[in-house]
Amino acid sequence: MRKLLNTLFVTSDDAYLSLDGENVVIRKEDQPNARYPLHNLEAICTFGYKGTSPALMKACTERNISLTYLNKNGKYLASVTGETKGNVVLRKEQYRISDDDYRSVVVSKNFILGKIYNQKWILERATRDYPLRVNVDKLKEVSRSLSDSLKVMRTVERLDILRGMEGQAAVQYNSVFNELILQQKEHFSFKGRSRRPPLDLVNALLSFCYTLLSNDVKSALETVGLDPYVGFMHQDRPGRASLALDMMEELRGVYADRFVLSLINKKIVNHKGFQYKENGAVIMNDDTRKKLIVAWQERKQDKIQHPFLNEKINWGLVPHAQALLLARYIRGDLDEYPPFLWK
Repeated sequence: MRKLLNTLFVTSDDAYLSLDGENVVIRKEDQPNARYPLHNLEAICTFGYKGTSPALMKACTERNISLTYLNKNGKYLASVTGETKGNVVLRKEQYRISDDDYRSVVVSKNFILGKIYNQKWILERATRDYPLRVNVDKLKEVSRSLSDSLKVMRTVERLDILRGMEGQAAVQYNSVFNELILQQKEHFSFKGRSRRPPLDLVNALLSFCYTLLSNDVKSALETVGLDPYVGFMHQDRPGRASLALDMMEELRGVYADRFVLSLINKKIVNHKGFQYKENGAVIMNDDTRKKLIVAWQERKQDKIQHPFLNEKINWGLVPHAQALLLARYIRGDLDEYPPFLWK
């Protein structure tokens, strides 16, 4: 199993990253502020605008350390990658599947089956753990509806129908997501998904965490030799990691949504850590962003029993495990792609 290394998040927007020997150096006002050894890193994400030195870019590409640039709101801007590696036969088969709608549906169905199954059990666990604090009847009703969607979805043979069913299930799940917020409800309220820009505190947290998750999944896909930009359900678009978006669907609820709920319900974040823009956008301030990233990295170290591999791994290795299983399916080693089913 892949060793879980660290991701370095540089949240200061005035930081410049450079190389000193085998270390990445974070500089502020032309003075060294911190340094980290490269051999402990698998990825660097920077929210700054000053950039990085060419020497550091070269070192990262040679060591297969992903270097990702985001704006201060967590929006993806660009990545630096080295020479394309991996099994060319694997990638050619991936492209063949992507060009075949029927074969794309076969893979995509399992991504969405995993997503809906996990959302269903998020609701079921809430009714079990907090029966006096949530609307049990309402959550049970949506859970039953999601179960019905799972049964019907197994027979779907067209991508447009699959996308429509996924959208309907998302609307149902989102309609009761606010029930899962148990603390700070006077400030943290979810009335629906808003993306560009996020229009409330909960959506600001969700959007940021989805960005972090998509970066983790993209890195995992590249590690096993797959092309993260050629997907099966999400259509190809220049600059969009479509396969990463496909595979992260099954992890959105259990990996990101539950994490956001824990931030709110455990009062790790509060309403004072956000800023409101004139256009209605809500963004996190630097202190809240740092708290979230620290908690995200800590969560990745937690252990979980992988449902298919039947072994304990870190949460942070789940995207890598799923990428490996997807590669095995594409190579023909597995009869179908096994989604991550949490319960």
